[in-house]
Amino acid sequence: MHPPQQRTIVYVDGFNLYYGALKDTPYRWLDLGALCAKLLKPNHQVIGIKYFTAKVQPRPGRPQQAQRQQIYFRALMTIPGFEIHYGHFLTRPVTRRLTKAPRRGSPYREVWNTEEKGSDVNLASHLLIDGFRANYDIAIVISNDSDLKVPIEFVRRDLNAPVGVLNPHRNRSWALSPSELPSHSFYKPIRKGPLAASQLPDSLEDDQGTITKPSSW
Repeated sequence: MHPPQQRTIVYVDGFNLYYGALKDTPYRWLDLGALCAKLLKPNHQVIGIKYFTAKVQPRPGRPQQAQRQQIYFRALMTIPGFEIHYGHFLTRPVTRRLTKAPRRGSPYREVWNTEEKGSDVNLASHLLIDGFRANYDIAIVISNDSDLKVPIEFVRRDLNAPVGVLNPHRNRSWALSPSELPSHSFYKPIRKGPLAASQLPDSLEDDQGTITKPSSW
């Protein structure tokens, strides 16, 4: 007897994944569809992958950063059922105290602070809306952001739907993975092995033409 198929939607916190498991690694050209296939059970029928992120702005000394991101987004959109939902960056001047105060003058300096806004709220909203509409049998969240604790607990408790957490960081988020999990919910860290084995082809096609992996990746 095979277990019944479970409609599965995957919710990806893009920047949490990037800074937790991909930055400064050779795994940035990640095929999220292949990664899900390796980390989830055979009866988890992935009907959608929702990726929450923001478009980076070119910075002095790193003019190609935004271009590489857009190339990667094109590659991701070749994955069946893949969606990208955008937040935004907020850049503003803030005053910060120096860790080592100078002997003379103020220990405070004004710096530019850039924050990514909206992705966690968008992810939580889609998780809840899809849950209320019974669009999935199980939800998978790729993140270790403790801000997602309340919506995940709500889906598990009030909607009686399991939520699996795939953690891209080394440290476990106990807020998202308590020691006692409801039935069929789970927590699993993302290891280097599945990342290395889940890379997109160096070259692939979409309706705009050929997509080529950036040479610096």
